[in-house]
Amino acid sequence: MEDEEQRLIIMRKAFQMFDTTKCGFIDTVKISTILNTLGQQFDEGELQSLINEEDPEETGRVNFDQFANIASNFLVEDEDAEAMQQELKEAFRLYDREGNGYITTSTLKEILGALDDKLTNDDLDGMINEIDADGSGTVDFEEFMEMMTGE
Repeated sequence: MEDEEQRLIIMRKAFQMFDTTKCGFIDTVKISTILNTLGQQFDEGELQSLINEEDPEETGRVNFDQFANIASNFLVEDEDAEAMQQELKEAFRLYDREGNGYITTSTLKEILGALDDKLTNDDLDGMINEIDADGSGTVDFEEFMEMMTGE
């Protein structure tokens, strides 16, 4: 609960900083600037569709509650590394149906393709070649972890 309150305080301060006329509204075009200021990663398209949801009349302005609804989609709690590793292990286990301790590169290619539909076949092949450095045609959990966390 404390994290939630902390996030609200941060969002309130950011909102007030950009509500220069103190009218209780900010321009929707400023939301991306605020997210950047807070060091948040976000997808332009996703941000725009959230803005459209909160500002259906296209006034170009949102109040704090609307802003908080939009921003909270991007202000995710930093999970600790252990929780992240656990999630990746679960994901890996789902695809390692036989329990061999590895997945095939073709399975990995499907996963990556599903994660980012902008990747071309060549992009995917390039990524697979990088991950499967020994050319075994399989990826074990260590290689999978390294790929997903960049460590």
